[in-house]
Amino acid sequence: MTNLKKFINSVKEALDPRANLNAFSQNQALERDNLIQSLSSNELKIKADEQRLEAMVRQQLKEEFPNIEKSSSYDLLVDAVIHNYKSKQLQATDDAKIKD
Repeated sequence: MTNLKKFINSVKEALDPRANLNAFSQNQALERDNLIQSLSSNELKIKADEQRLEAMVRQQLKEEFPNIEKSSSYDLLVDAVIHNYKSKQLQATDDAKIKD
């Protein structure tokens, strides 16, 4: 008799729209949180890579051209070098995709 009651209760729970909606909402919230965490960690990695690239460009320019950091166009030059590097990197990626 207790097995029948357990079965009936499980059927009632399975057919309960509020419980199903609540379970669905909790699952969606968990999925959303996982997605946000994944995107955030990827964005942090990208930001760290960009900062490392900028530091390398600044260091290289200082070595190649002493006292250039005092120039008013130093930041523009750094930005231009980084932009050029990224453009070439994207172009190389696109060329590799075309060859495949």
